[in-house]
Amino acid sequence: MGYGQAPHILIVGGGYVGMYTALRLRRKLHGDEATITVVEPNSYMTYQPFLPEAAAGNLEPRHVVVPLRKVLKGCRIISGHVVMVSHEQRTASIQPLLGDAFDLKYDILVICPGSVARTLPIPGLAEQGIGFKSAAEAIYLRNQVISRLDAAASATDAAVRRRALTFLFIGGGYAGIEALAELEDMARDACSYYPDLAPADMRWVLVEATGRILPEVSPAMGLYTVKQLEHRGIQVKLNTRVESLLDGNVVLDDGERFEAGTVVWTAGVKPNPMLARTDLPLDERGRLRATAFLQVDGVADAWTAGDCAAVPDLTKGEGATTGPSAQHAVRQARRLAENLLAELRHEPIRPYEHSYAGSVASLGLHKGVAEIYGVRLRGWPAWLMHRTYHLSRVPTVNRKARVVADWTLALFFRREIVSLGSFADPRAEFRRVATPASAPAAGTHAAPGMPAAVDGPAADSAADSTADKAVPAASTFPGTPAAAPAPPGTPAPPPRRQRRTRRPRSGGADRRPRPRAPPRPHGGR
Repeated sequence: MGYGQAPHILIVGGGYVGMYTALRLRRKLHGDEATITVVEPNSYMTYQPFLPEAAAGNLEPRHVVVPLRKVLKGCRIISGHVVMVSHEQRTASIQPLLGDAFDLKYDILVICPGSVARTLPIPGLAEQGIGFKSAAEAIYLRNQVISRLDAAASATDAAVRRRALTFLFIGGGYAGIEALAELEDMARDACSYYPDLAPADMRWVLVEATGRILPEVSPAMGLYTVKQLEHRGIQVKLNTRVESLLDGNVVLDDGERFEAGTVVWTAGVKPNPMLARTDLPLDERGRLRATAFLQVDGVADAWTAGDCAAVPDLTKGEGATTGPSAQHAVRQARRLAENLLAELRHEPIRPYEHSYAGSVASLGLHKGVAEIYGVRLRGWPAWLMHRTYHLSRVPTVNRKARVVADWTLALFFRREIVSLGSFADPRAEFRRVATPASAPAAGTHAAPGMPAAVDGPAADSAADSTADKAVPAASTFPGTPAAAPAPPGTPAPPPRRQRRTRRPRSGGADRRPRPRAPPRPHGGR
C-alpha cells in the first residue's frame, strides 16, 4: 500500500472511538508519517457514563466533557457534519457550522459517527420528550426537576402540583435507570428546602417495554435493582408501552392515564443516519459491516468501530456482535489505532477480542449495583466500584483531577439546589422587552375591561401619549362618591391656593434670591 506521500487520515466523529483513535495515533505517529483530520459537530467529547452524576449535581458538567482542540494537538479539527462519503473517490462532503459545504479529499477513512436516540412514532413524543445523551440534556433535566419543585411549592391548584411533580422515564437500560435514580435522589434531598413539599408528593414512573431492566446484568441483579427502586417509591412498569404523550397526558397500553410534567426518553439507540449516505456496506440494522480487525468488510483503507459498527464478538461465537457500550468503544479505539499503525508500517494486524468484564451502575449517592467477572456487589461497594472504574476510563489526567476534586468537595458540602431555567432559552427575557407590544406578551393576562400591561420602550411611548390627552375636570378616589353639582346662582368658590414648588438649591451664580412679601400696612388691626 503506497500513497506517494504522507497519507491523510480522515476520522468522522469525535466521540469515544474518534477521539481515542486520534489521540493514540497522534502519540504513536512520527511527524511526517501521516496527517489527521477529525470532523465533529461539537468541539468536545462527552463521557456519557458521568452524565447522570452531572444531572444530579455531583459533578460539574464541564468536567464530563473533553475539549478536542486541547487534547488532539497536531490534528486538524473541523466543526461540522459529514453529509456524504464517496469512498470510491476518497471524498467526503462536509457541511461546516458556518458557511457553504465543501469536499475534503482523504486517503484513509476512520468512520465512527456513533449513534442517535432510537425513537418511535408516539403522538406527542417530539413535543414533550427529551433524551439523555449530551451534557446539554443533563443540565436541562437538572434545571427542569428543580424548577418543577419550585412551581409545585408555589401552586395552589392540586392538579397543577400533581402534574409538576410527576416524572416519567421511558426505557430501562443503563441510561434510563441511572438518570432516574440519580435525579430522584437529588429531588428527594432537595425536598428538605421546601417546607410545603415531601418526597411522597413526587411521583416517579419508569416504563419498560420488555420484562426486565438492565439487560447487560444478570436477571438476579436486574430484579434487585427493581426492588431497590420500588423501595424508594419509584413505580416500575414492565411489559408496558406508551401509546400517547399529547400535551403531557400519558396513555399506557394497560389503560392507565396520568399527566406528567417531565418526560425522559432513553429507550435505546440506533446507528447514525448519515451512514446511509455512504457507499459502504451496511447490515439490516443500518450498522457498518466490520471485520474482527475493525476494517469495513470488503473495503480497503476504511476502518470502523463503536456503536455504528457491527463488530464480531469473538468471545461469544458465530454471529454475535459487540454491544454499544463505552467498555467496548474505548478498547476498540485502542485496537483500531494499533492496527492502522501496523498497516502503515507493513506489519501484521490483530483482531479485536475482549471478554466482557461486567457492568456497574449507580442508583444515586452511595447506592449502586455491579457485576464484575461474576462477582455481584450491591449498595455502597457497588457505588464505589462504579466510580473507580469510570474514573480510570475518563481521558486525560486533567479530567481525572477535576472529577476527583468534585467528589472530594461533595464529601463536605451538600449539593447546590438551584434551577437556572434561563439556560433553556436565554434570550426569552430580552425578546420580551425588545418586542413591540402590539399584542399581549405570552403568559400575561389583562383583567376584564382593562388594557393589557406593556413594558419596555412601547410602554414609555404609550405613557407619553396618555399624558398629552386632556385630564378630566374632576377625579375621585376609588369608592368615593362624586361631588354633586352646585345649584344655579351659587357664587363660584375662590380658587384654591396652589402650593409653590421649591426649586432645589444650587450653589454659585445660578442661585436666585427668594422674592420678599410686600410690607404689612401700619394701623389698627
